[in-house]
Amino acid sequence: MAELITVEDPDDPRLHDYTGLTDVELRRRREPAEGLFVAEGEKVIRRARDAGYAMRSMLLTPKWADVMRDVIDDTPAPVYVVSPGLAEQVTGYHVHRGALASMRRRPLPAAADVLRTARRVAVLESVNDHTNIGAVFRSAAALGMDAVLLSPDCADPLYRRSVKVSMGAVFAVPHARLDPWLDGLAAVRAAGFRLLALTPGERATPLDEAARHRMDRVALMLGAEGTGLSAKALGAADTQVRIPMAHGVDSLNVAAAAAVAFYAVATGRPES
Repeated sequence: MAELITVEDPDDPRLHDYTGLTDVELRRRREPAEGLFVAEGEKVIRRARDAGYAMRSMLLTPKWADVMRDVIDDTPAPVYVVSPGLAEQVTGYHVHRGALASMRRRPLPAAADVLRTARRVAVLESVNDHTNIGAVFRSAAALGMDAVLLSPDCADPLYRRSVKVSMGAVFAVPHARLDPWLDGLAAVRAAGFRLLALTPGERATPLDEAARHRMDRVALMLGAEGTGLSAKALGAADTQVRIPMAHGVDSLNVAAAAAVAFYAVATGRPES
């Protein structure tokens, strides 16, 4: 059972893991280098713990110390109790759900190890918005995708915003980096996966034609907002596919497009 430690100084070095949470560039460098990520909110903290991530510490306001009592009783990590105002001073924002936990990262698996047991995977190129990353992981978990593979320049799935938007789904879906990128795509194909590249291009095959039924050994490739997949990534695909649009809409947000495509290949019509 952890001891509750009341902290009243925002510069207390024991709160180092939680300082400057709104400084995206700083946290993107610090967190992987220091081997941590921050889980925010009761549900996300519980899901991180249940997924087997070790806790470094918790930062709670008094109200949430009561709510999280069972988690506190189950962890040897220090639990720091602070006022809402002090939490805001430390983190840089109003912590609406006054529960934060610093968790230990685990080494990322190799892409080959992830692919060995997967049937359907998402492959993301240059998706550097943390909200989109979190939303893609949430859809991947909900709609039956087995893994997410990321280009080297994709945003960090364990960044606080990604974790929060995914509601902890980043802990349920294995992920790995494809580095080097284009060689990594070739390795996905060599592992027996058909590469389907999502694009709004008019010459692309409609998704409902390319994925008439549930598909096994398929990798769905999605690119960043605006730019989409690079020409080289499109060229590496086995098939370019598009989601048919109505009312003059030319494309969907990458997270929305991912959800539609995931449903088509993982949950869609069974073969008769």
